[in-house]
Amino acid sequence: MRTVLIVLFDGVQSLDVTGPLEVFAGAETYRAGSYRIGTASLDGAPVRSSSGLVLAPDRALADAPDAHTLLVPGGSGTRRPDPHLIGWLRAHGPRAERLLSVCTGAGLLAAAGLLDGRRATTHWAYCDELARDHPAVTVDPDPIYVRDGHVATSAGVTSGIDLALALVEDDLGRDAALTVARHLVVFLRRPGNQAQFSAQLAAQTARREPLREIQHWISEHPGDDLSVESLAARARLSPRHFARAFRTETGTTPGRYVERVRLEHARRLLEDTTDGIEEISRACGYGTPEAMRRAFLKILGSAPAEYRRRFRPARAG
Repeated sequence: MRTVLIVLFDGVQSLDVTGPLEVFAGAETYRAGSYRIGTASLDGAPVRSSSGLVLAPDRALADAPDAHTLLVPGGSGTRRPDPHLIGWLRAHGPRAERLLSVCTGAGLLAAAGLLDGRRATTHWAYCDELARDHPAVTVDPDPIYVRDGHVATSAGVTSGIDLALALVEDDLGRDAALTVARHLVVFLRRPGNQAQFSAQLAAQTARREPLREIQHWISEHPGDDLSVESLAARARLSPRHFARAFRTETGTTPGRYVERVRLEHARRLLEDTTDGIEEISRACGYGTPEAMRRAFLKILGSAPAEYRRRFRPARAG
């Protein structure tokens, strides 16, 4: 049985706690004897979450046994953490076989020196701050979670569920993780290196109507000719003017935006349909399966067939 200990403190983000907790609890229901889950605060007293919800811990941290999996959530309470909490993490974090954080919980691990020399992530809004305050940590702002040895850090809120599902899959197998995901009505789809934002969210929405229309057109027609020249003609701008204006207003180049949109569309087709790789590569504008394979390897680190095997939900019947 793997013990899972979740650290509580005033100002904790309640979903950072309950999301992963429900995943591990669901896995315990699926296979009894897999996890023993507990919560603890510094003094064992109830804590008030950032939303006002009061959470009652099982015990004080001083009374908690060493955990197999130690999870540190985020929330506004990480802004000025109690030094005693940092001290406890510094002393007990290295004893855990797995050390996890959700959202700004990475800041607490970093303050305790537990991320030094490691690659980590956190909520996109706090990546720059984490990198500035802890230069010994290599902060990657893009993925929804990062695993570096026995330490794993995740981005905002729901990414804690993704990370917990990945760990359940490691521990109990894919069927267990899929069963938990279905009961929680979430999809076991997101690999850790998936970006925190979709292409549409990652890029700013253009101010000018022609460029906003182009963004929408790209998303709706990933298989069309999306060269700069073609898009510029649709926007009634010269290619040079279009490329410069698009980057200024969206924060990314037309080529990078098209690349992200096509990849997301291909991922959805791999996950939701039985269409062949060649058919999907044409529908998404890659032209050939090899071109789509190169794009997947570059961005996701896995080939389309492997991606489909790992992230397509099982179909009933």
